[in-house]
Amino acid sequence: MTAQDHELGAPGTVGQSGAEEQGTGSVPHGRPGAADATPSAATSPSAPSPSADDGVEDALALVGRQPARPADGQDARAPGQDRPSAARHRATPWEKARSVASRAGSATALRTHREPLDASLGRVLATPLTAFTDLPSFDTSAMDGWAVAGPGPWTVAPGHSGILAGHGEPEPLADGTAVRIATGARVPPGATAVIRSEHSRTDGSGHLHAQRQVSHGQDIRPRGQECRSGDQLLPAGALVTPAVLGLAAAAGYDELHTVVRPRVEVLVLGDELLTEGLPHDGLIRDALGPMIGPWLRALGAEVIATQRVGDDAEALQRAVTASDADLVVTTGGTAAGPVDHVHPMLSKAGAELLVDGVAVRPGHPMLLARLAPGRHLVGLPGNPLAAVSGLLTLAEPLLRQRSGQATPAPYRASLRDEVHGHPYDTRLVPVVHRGDSVVPLHYHGPAMLRGVAAADGLAVVPPGGADAGEVLEVLDLPWLPTSEGCFT
Repeated sequence: MTAQDHELGAPGTVGQSGAEEQGTGSVPHGRPGAADATPSAATSPSAPSPSADDGVEDALALVGRQPARPADGQDARAPGQDRPSAARHRATPWEKARSVASRAGSATALRTHREPLDASLGRVLATPLTAFTDLPSFDTSAMDGWAVAGPGPWTVAPGHSGILAGHGEPEPLADGTAVRIATGARVPPGATAVIRSEHSRTDGSGHLHAQRQVSHGQDIRPRGQECRSGDQLLPAGALVTPAVLGLAAAAGYDELHTVVRPRVEVLVLGDELLTEGLPHDGLIRDALGPMIGPWLRALGAEVIATQRVGDDAEALQRAVTASDADLVVTTGGTAAGPVDHVHPMLSKAGAELLVDGVAVRPGHPMLLARLAPGRHLVGLPGNPLAAVSGLLTLAEPLLRQRSGQATPAPYRASLRDEVHGHPYDTRLVPVVHRGDSVVPLHYHGPAMLRGVAAADGLAVVPPGGADAGEVLEVLDLPWLPTSEGCFT
């Protein structure tokens, strides 16, 4: 077995033990109660408290394949157990949560500006890229060689040093004559072809001979071959990549009309987090602070700050209300533990909860709130992989809309191995591409990053799980060659 094999999920093993799903052996990255638990009912005092059996049910559900829902008239639990909590059924379905986040992002008009080409990298086009000129703007030579007119052999123009790129229109070429020409130079009027230097020879009498058959128009790039002035080269919403900068320059642009990046501030919550050194005395390293900002930049955001806020309700309130960011992203504090202050803070601030818990594992205590018109907060769970789930579920659709990015078509792939599922909730499982299939990875508990660090994407596993060979949606990570994001 190779080192790589240790990372890949063998058939039938992904999620087959509750201990692995809950990240046994890893220190949860969050305060008590902030682990991937039942969504908080803090904002609904009349709602029943989550059942103490919920965690047991979740662990047992992963031992084997389970139906997505109980059969009609039947309870999913054994006799004597509590029914599933109201909080579970109040959680927003995963697909709906992403749709709500996308609509929230599109509800605000895009801010746009014009900026020089060298400042536009990584931005999104606010308007289509339309050619200002024909490309090429005149007939040019595609090779170093000889411009010839008519059939050969050709008389070499005496005393002519040749035609170079960057010069004005040359003199017309008479029929039966030839003149040296450089790549990119304007083809003289009357020329019918360009013969490459290596495919020709001259004799002592000053005549040029072709050593291969010459076809009309060969190795000439005709004016407008790539585009005509006024042609749309790229639509609005296209990401400005290095290649786009080159195309824009060739098409006559000095600046581009792009969407202003949404401004995001990250608040990493918790007294137990270290920024350097090894864990000790109940303190753990902050894994989210180094990860969230770059991830958001890869999604097209301008991250204006990453702050660390202790378990202090008033400090959290001040940080959120003082922020002028379009989106505030918090980590941890979204459940109902003794130091989970996000829900009370949002209530005190008069925020509108758009999503309060999502039916997804890991990460279902995530939330989305509207702080004010055009301003939102995404609350991520404190466990690292659960936070990644929140980024993909809520932050990514919202930021895609706020940054003007085109929505990509859903991408689907076949599973190589069976994946066990949760009986009620969608699961997001790190996978790698292997040939035409994707292979689930180990180390996918909510407190673990080892799996997603090696992943190409996350497979969207429906309630009840998925069999080998089943085709599932895959969420590409925003820095892969197949995705549209970048770190600029």
